[in-house]
Amino acid sequence: MDAGATSLLRFATAGSVDDGKSTLVGRLLHDSKSVLADQLEAVEHASRNRGQEAPDLALLTDGLRAEREQGITIDVAYRYFATPRRRFILADTPGHVQYTRNMVTGASTAELAVVLVDARNGVVEQTRRHAAVAALLRVPHVVLAVNKMDLVDYQESVFAAIAEEFTTYAASLGVPEITAIPISALAGDNVVTASAHMDWYGGPTVLEHLETVPVVADPSDDPGRFPVQYVIRPQTAEHPDYRGYAGQIASGVLRVGDPVTVLPSGRTSTIEAIDALGQAVDVAWAPQSVTVRLTDDIDISRGDLIAPTASAPSASQDIEATVCHVGDRPLTVGQRVLIKHTTRTVKAIVKDIPSRLTLDDLSQHPAPGELAANDIGRIVVRTAEPLALDAYADSRRTGSFLLIDPADGTTLTAGMAGTAFAEAAADAAPADEADDDGWDF
Repeated sequence: MDAGATSLLRFATAGSVDDGKSTLVGRLLHDSKSVLADQLEAVEHASRNRGQEAPDLALLTDGLRAEREQGITIDVAYRYFATPRRRFILADTPGHVQYTRNMVTGASTAELAVVLVDARNGVVEQTRRHAAVAALLRVPHVVLAVNKMDLVDYQESVFAAIAEEFTTYAASLGVPEITAIPISALAGDNVVTASAHMDWYGGPTVLEHLETVPVVADPSDDPGRFPVQYVIRPQTAEHPDYRGYAGQIASGVLRVGDPVTVLPSGRTSTIEAIDALGQAVDVAWAPQSVTVRLTDDIDISRGDLIAPTASAPSASQDIEATVCHVGDRPLTVGQRVLIKHTTRTVKAIVKDIPSRLTLDDLSQHPAPGELAANDIGRIVVRTAEPLALDAYADSRRTGSFLLIDPADGTTLTAGMAGTAFAEAAADAAPADEADDDGWDF
């Protein structure tokens, strides 16, 4: 059995309005026989009610009533399907500018992004925006699906020009891998089966590429990171001294005998045992859920991070990051927030918003004062307690965080950590600066 038979690929679709994202996903589900009979019957019924003779496959993902009525995608639609070669979780994301935050949500965990382009329109502003977001989120693989080739008579020259323009732009952003595929989602060309109208194209179909793109990375290439989710102390007669730390390994590998550091305290110990599914093991890797036991009885609680000492991150109260603001209310300088990083949540204050990114030309707008919904920018945050963040470029899992409204628990901002700059932040705002409502840090 090949590696792809048991692997899981998370991918997201993105594109401008009416480029055919939902139709592509619907075609993918339909032609790979991943649609139940009652689902297809419901789509056929809804299509007839709209005066359409053929079933509108976009309705398989446009699940909200407002989406069906307007013929657009508003929310992120998640779907699971599988083929004999691989399992998939797809996120069909909106194309409208005002729903950029939804694309960030859908692509944040994706290993591949499918960016659609209408062959008649070519690369447009929103195409560049989605390429920029994919680059910011460090999505490893990007597929350019040039859709509606049937409306340009399947001309190779049209596809080649669009592919060259997009590839040049995306490569300049640092996207590591770009694959261009000419398709017609409506007719099914090169989605699941090869097109009979484009004999000039010799590459894979969309599904073939999804089934074969490499996604299984060697966890030993990444530093070990184990956020503690729960402390297990049964204190029973059978296990009077048992103390285990349960959670999911965020990255890398843990081995019995490894010297480890507990953050943010900085205390050190050695892994005495690892329990996985009730069995003792010598080694465990991401994303396994395990219980770790240490040789020393030290103070560890939920939110602490256990990491091999040789590759342990540094903990800091000062964070500089690129963020996408997803809340409806603006994010402002001086705003008090909660910051959630892995299993740890602490108080924080937004100290500065140095710039806002203009995605059209990737220029920086300095000192915007605030970030509105869908804005992407740089922020400086001071936390009440140290956090052990990696750079997002090194680890998407432990380099990301959320800002949360402490009043009602609303998610405000999704963040991607950059380098800490404790000295500059300390000069700008003394660490012992106090206020009268308990936010003293």
